[in-house]
Amino acid sequence: MSVSSWSVREELWEVFRVLLPIRLPQRTGRPRVDDRVAFDAVMYVLITGIAWQHLPREMGCSPATAHRRLQEWQWQGVWRGLHRELLRRLNAAGRIDWSTGVVDGSHIRALRGGPDRAFSG
Repeated sequence: MSVSSWSVREELWEVFRVLLPIRLPQRTGRPRVDDRVAFDAVMYVLITGIAWQHLPREMGCSPATAHRRLQEWQWQGVWRGLHRELLRRLNAAGRIDWSTGVVDGSHIRALRGGPDRAFSG
């Protein structure tokens, strides 16, 4: 698939679109890049793992705009909402196996005299 025709699936966009805050019409300045174009550009970078500065121009969104939109949506809680909604839908469809799970707290520092070694045998 060529970069110019790369796009996330319509089903994912529809879930994401309803989570976006309503924006007032812009009166001055450069026209805002369409949210769908920016979403595709952000997802392209996240999925392919390329550096932001290597985002192809054919995506229709500059690397700076895509990164700025990623941050904007993060601050607005859109990504958290998307995560919750996708988990809700997967659970409703019986696609999540809740019988197993992994919790890892190894990155949390022990406070107030906790052991400084993982194993004290």
